[in-house]
Amino acid sequence: MNKNQQYPSLQKAVLYARVSSKEQEKEGFSIPAQLKLLSKYATENRLQIVQEYVDVETAKKSGRTGFAEMVSFLRKEDKIKSSSSCSILLVEKTDRLYRNLKDWVILDELDPEIHFVKENVILSQESRSSEKFMHGIKVLMAKNYIDNLSEETKKGMVEKAEQGLYPSFAPLGYINVECNKKRLIQPDPELGPLVRKMFGWYATGNYSLLELTKKYHKEGLTYRKSDRKVPKSVVHKMLKNPLYYGDFCWAGKTYKGVHEPLVSKELFDRVQSVLGEKGRKKTGFQKHNWAFQGLLSCGTVVAP
Repeated sequence: MNKNQQYPSLQKAVLYARVSSKEQEKEGFSIPAQLKLLSKYATENRLQIVQEYVDVETAKKSGRTGFAEMVSFLRKEDKIKSSSSCSILLVEKTDRLYRNLKDWVILDELDPEIHFVKENVILSQESRSSEKFMHGIKVLMAKNYIDNLSEETKKGMVEKAEQGLYPSFAPLGYINVECNKKRLIQPDPELGPLVRKMFGWYATGNYSLLELTKKYHKEGLTYRKSDRKVPKSVVHKMLKNPLYYGDFCWAGKTYKGVHEPLVSKELFDRVQSVLGEKGRKKTGFQKHNWAFQGLLSCGTVVAP
């Protein structure tokens, strides 16, 4: 967000705020609280905020939109290297700025003057070695927190799977529900019957995947949230997904689910048989006659 440059004599700064989960964003306090804190700090310290960058993400990976845009802006300002360029970054605290060591290295190369407002720390080229050392420890602590959170999340999902509870978002035909403080899946009252019909149609062997796709489009099988049509590739994955008869795969293992199946194991097996038969027919069909076909062959290596 561009700010009007009403006070050209003030030092320029960028503001960065981040929350680590969609839940924090929905609660509506974390980002606004950070923006309020940093704006107040800028006013008190005669700093002009020229850009604001915000990220709301959960995935543990690089590529945050706001962070990337901020780095790009600071790089451009660093090339200018004039009294009017911006080289100050305001952020609430260390773990709001970094999610991994790569983030640290990127900003360390740009070397902006970073104000960690809640920690009452300003890090710059003039900072003492002891201050930089303590900052490095905080970065490692922030990374360790994220790594530990990821491990605990994965462990919790495996524990759910071992209890027969599908630990992720409900696939098409099911919905997520809360029951006794547990997140479960149950058949979607609208789309569940359509998915059941889809398995039945394909099990007859009378439809190709393309014909099946067109048929269920007419029946109204779409994504619940976006109302977009489900593509053929997704239908193929659905027809091969054991979750629909009661089992599910998680972290390389197969578990017996406690959710209500949409199809029987017998129907699912018939569908797999039809998929196999149609796959063999497709593989056996040759569309092109290639030059020198049948005249040349690959060499063989004879073991000594």
